[in-house]
Amino acid sequence: MIVSTRRTLIGGATLSAGGLLAPIVRAAALDGHAAGFDVAPAADGLKTIPRRSGDPVQFTTSLDTAALKATSGGWAREITSRALPIATGIALAHLFLNPGGAREMHWHNSAEWAYVLGGNCQVTAQDPAGETEVVNLGLGDLWYFPRGHAHAIQALGDKPFHALLAFDDGLYSEHGTFGISDWMSRVEPAALAQALGVSPSELGAIPTGETYIMQGPVVPLASPQARAEQLLSADRTHRYRLIDGPPWASSGKSSIFLAGRQQFPICTTMTGQVNRLEPGAMQQLHWHPSGNEFHYVAQGQVRMTLFAADKRMAVANLMVGDCGYIPANCGHFLQNTGTGACEVVSVQDSPNYEGATLTDWLSAAPRHLLANNLGTAIGDVPRFKQIGATVQKPT
Repeated sequence: MIVSTRRTLIGGATLSAGGLLAPIVRAAALDGHAAGFDVAPAADGLKTIPRRSGDPVQFTTSLDTAALKATSGGWAREITSRALPIATGIALAHLFLNPGGAREMHWHNSAEWAYVLGGNCQVTAQDPAGETEVVNLGLGDLWYFPRGHAHAIQALGDKPFHALLAFDDGLYSEHGTFGISDWMSRVEPAALAQALGVSPSELGAIPTGETYIMQGPVVPLASPQARAEQLLSADRTHRYRLIDGPPWASSGKSSIFLAGRQQFPICTTMTGQVNRLEPGAMQQLHWHPSGNEFHYVAQGQVRMTLFAADKRMAVANLMVGDCGYIPANCGHFLQNTGTGACEVVSVQDSPNYEGATLTDWLSAAPRHLLANNLGTAIGDVPRFKQIGATVQKPT
């Protein structure tokens, strides 16, 4: 127990009989004491800190068994922090459109990032200045809509379309979405007609509620409608072809494709990544200093390991449709545990990718420091090598 007295509060001086301050003379003791407080000798210290038990970290769930919101032209599912409390920075959704289906024009309180998982679509996006882009997307393409940019997605061709969507707000949901049918159906008809510059009789077909995803005629891939693209310049376009170019990193038959603001200029709040791992391959043990990360398993079987805050560890085996959330700075890695290739789509809530690896530290730190850190003789420290690739090939 620390007892505070006037003598200790004066700090470094005491009162003499005459009321004057006189310096305290302290011996320069080297016996494990400091400023009068006991410090345990090293011989009594713990060899290692006991591991924390219990209190597991829930960091994974299934996106593709989440609650379904369906209308005539398709459906969507979502995972927010309400369903997975650890996911405070990013929310995920899975959007599915029937052939001929279209997600109506709407906008959000948050930015939207997406990766096309299958099929084809046409995106129409408009920024707050009224500049409009009409662009087609297919497998492996990205779209990004900044906060407040109005947009609609329409399926093209005779096959269904689906995409993984991410939002830079863990609480995002339909509560933060503003759709034209929902709004127009609630405005008094005379006021709506006046605002739009038409007669009330022309608004008789306005729906009585939100249409969300409406079924319409199939738009063939070779039709004039599908070919009616209006592309913006590379620094303003809402589309990015992620897997058309060379991978960001590769090792053996594994590869990683990545796009943040540097590659996709309009994408100012997020970075997207596709990890394709051959059987037995794994990522390096790493962490991200500036961004939370959400993973979605699009193909194969994956083991995800999280080294969380407060000395907690969690391991989960994931299948197609499952997802896992990694908070910023938490150590983690993925392993392909299946017999075939796996694909994991990842997104961070930071536009600039940063990743620190354990191998970088172990290969660069002085060996005497590593021996001290690991509590072993310097001759027993492995000869760690710096590994350029972010994926480890199977052994």
